[in-house]
Parts: sequence; C-alpha cells; structure tokens
Amino acid sequence: MRIHFIGIGGIGISALAQYYLDQGHQISGSDLVSSETTVALRKMGAKILIGPHRAKNINKKIDLVVYSPAIEKNNPELKRAQQLKIKCLTYPEALGELTKKYFTISVCGTHGKSTVTSMLSLLLVKAGFDPTVIVGTKLKEFGNTNFRAGQSNIWVIESDEHFASFLNYWPDIIVLTTLEPDHLDYYQNFKNYILAFKKFISHLSWQGTLVINGDDKNISQLRKQIDKLPIKLKTYSLKQIESKKLRKLLQIPGLHNIANGLAVLTVARLLKIPDKISFKALAEYKGAWRRFEEHQLKIKNHPFKLINDYAHHPTEIKATLEAARNKYFDKKIWCIYQPHQYQRTFYLFNDFVKVFRQCPIDRLLITDIYSVAGRESAVIKKKVSAEKLVKKVNKNNVVYLPKKEILDYLKKNLQSCDVLIMMGAGDIYELSKKLLNL
Repeated sequence: MRIHFIGIGGIGISALAQYYLDQGHQISGSDLVSSETTVALRKMGAKILIGPHRAKNINKKIDLVVYSPAIEKNNPELKRAQQLKIKCLTYPEALGELTKKYFTISVCGTHGKSTVTSMLSLLLVKAGFDPTVIVGTKLKEFGNTNFRAGQSNIWVIESDEHFASFLNYWPDIIVLTTLEPDHLDYYQNFKNYILAFKKFISHLSWQGTLVINGDDKNISQLRKQIDKLPIKLKTYSLKQIESKKLRKLLQIPGLHNIANGLAVLTVARLLKIPDKISFKALAEYKGAWRRFEEHQLKIKNHPFKLINDYAHHPTEIKATLEAARNKYFDKKIWCIYQPHQYQRTFYLFNDFVKVFRQCPIDRLLITDIYSVAGRESAVIKKKVSAEKLVKKVNKNNVVYLPKKEILDYLKKNLQSCDVLIMMGAGDIYELSKKLLNL
C-alpha cells in the first residue's frame, strides 16, 4: 500500500509512519521544515518532501493519506487527495483503527503520559511481552525514536487529549495519571476537559481495566461518575508501601516519578508480571528525551549539569524544579523557561505566576513565548507576553531574557551556576544542542 503523511515530522504521526514502514508499505510524507525526525524517516526508506505543502505531492497511485489534526482543511495536499477520492484519515483516526485490532494499553492524563508509557514499554520488553509502542518522546532503547515494532498483539500508546484525539482509540487498559485544566484553547473550560476523559473511559473494552491515580482529587471526582461502567478499576497511591522502595531505586527524581512508577507497577501486576522483574526494569529506567534528561558539561573549565525538560504546565514546572532542588540541594540552580503557546500562557496565567513566585531555585530566566502554528488566537497574542508574566511575578531572581540573547548570556555567566535547566515544550532544546557543541 502507498501511504502519504501530511505533517510527517510530528512526534505522533512519525511513529505511525514508522509502523507502516516496518509493515513493508511505501511511505511518503511532507513537512514544512526538515528535522531530526524527517532525516531519520528518510534513512528508513520514506520519501520525504520538505517545504510548503503542494497539491502535486499527491497522485492517484496513493492509497491512503494520513494527516496531522493540526493541518487546516484548506491544505492543498489534503484538498487534492479529497478531489481524487483517496481515503483520508487524521493521525488519531488511523491509530484508532489499529487499536481495534490489538490488545491496547493507553496512557492518558494531563501529566506523566510520556514517562509512564516509556517505563511501561521497557518493562514489558524486559518481561518478554514484545509490545509495539508509540510514545510522545524519544527513547535511546528504541534507537532514539518514539516507536518500537513488536511481534505480539500488545500495543502501548501515549494518548493525547488535545483536539479530543484519544476519542478515536478503543483500548483494553487505560492508565489515567492526573487531571488538571489544560488545552483550554480547545476545551474552553475544565468541565468539558473532564467530560472528554469520561467519554474516553467509556471506550474501554468490555471488562477492560481502568488504572487511576488515587491521590488526584480531580480523578476522584471523575471516579464518582464512572462507577456504573462495566469496567474493572485499579488504584495506585503514594501511600502504598512500594513508594519507599521506588524512592530508593528510581534513577529519575521527584514524587511525581514515584507515582509514575506505581502506575506502571499496577499495570504489570494486572498482566501477572512478577514484581522482581518489574522492580528491576524500573530501577534500570534512565529516562527519556527531554524528561529531566541530564548531561555533564564544561565551559571555560567550569563543570556544570545541563538538564533538558519538557515541562510546560504550571504543575509540571513546579514538580520538575522541586525535584531538581531536592536532588541538587547544595548547588546553584538556574532555569531558562520558554512558555509554550500563547493560549496556554493566557488561560493559566495566574497559575504560572503562583509557581514562579514560589520557585525553589536561584535564578529563573523566562524567554519569549513559543507560538504554535495553527493553534493561536491573534487577540490573545496581544494580551499576554513573557515580559508581562515576569512583571506580574515581580521577583528579583525571575527575569525576562530575549531568546536571541540567551546563548551569549550563558557564555558569560554560566560560572555562576552548577545546574542549568532548559525547560519548555517548544524549541528551547535547540539551545541545549548548541551548548553541547561549544
């Protein structure tokens, strides 16, 4: 089969392209800019087209077009495919069709999805389950990609709630990590956000299992609404005796990661995997790309620790900075934070202010907001900025720094810190790559 992917460089859709490549299909794909992902896909055998999307990229020989949910309806490639009556599916729709064919474990929630999916996948590999995996981050164990092709009927997928994408999936086990307001540009309010998760839970197979975080107050409220569903329910909590053991053996810091480990342990027990195997796998987990990813560097004979982290929601930021302070309690810690999306920064503005006022590190540099193409409001972009956020926080150790000035600033001042955190879901990690190459 010939399959064309519009927006093939995206983290989720690229994994699906890898799956079809592994299955022997002919793959082509387009994206506006080249990236590590598109380069890797080309090496795997995909035909990659970089630049503006064009109708001529689509021809009658194509059997299926898969496109990112972020692609606009007037996209020239999508319009051409529809004119030629080629079957067109969004990435979640295409993945959803596969979840109906396999025993699917879906990891969802506001925070922790990538870490839980990664931990669980590697545990299942070590336990001999040979799963197919689609995760929202790269793993060294998967060849620095976000996909693993397995030979069993078990799939593990990270399930994104934005655009209600996960409502296309039909899993056998759902892991629900946390629930907090997010993606309010799409959902408008927290009530609608919660309703989407409630509907997703109803997609569980008959007598499927829901694994939930018993410490999350919003999940507790949701639980009252789903008690009548014909599903099994398993709860994990930091109050479990296993928390102490995970605190000692996990290589990744923070209470939130102990909770993530407990979620994975709960699923492993559902699958009757011996605890001995589970704890060994969790102890060996070294983390994933941009999830408290640590590097030891030296600039001008000054050694320091560089941490890349994907945190972009106030709760994630708080958890990451507290984890850093607890791990490096006697070190000088700086963080450069790039806000992700004007809409999120606007809707959660007061939450960001509160977190940054309580910031447990020595210096926080906030740079310009990363604008997400196709998901921003022109009205909101005028209402919020990194400068306004810093002004509202009003603390001496929280300052604004334009992105173009960051690298020079670091070259001059890095000797003043021992740990530097590059934080955000945008392109801030590109600066980390430049630091690694200095």
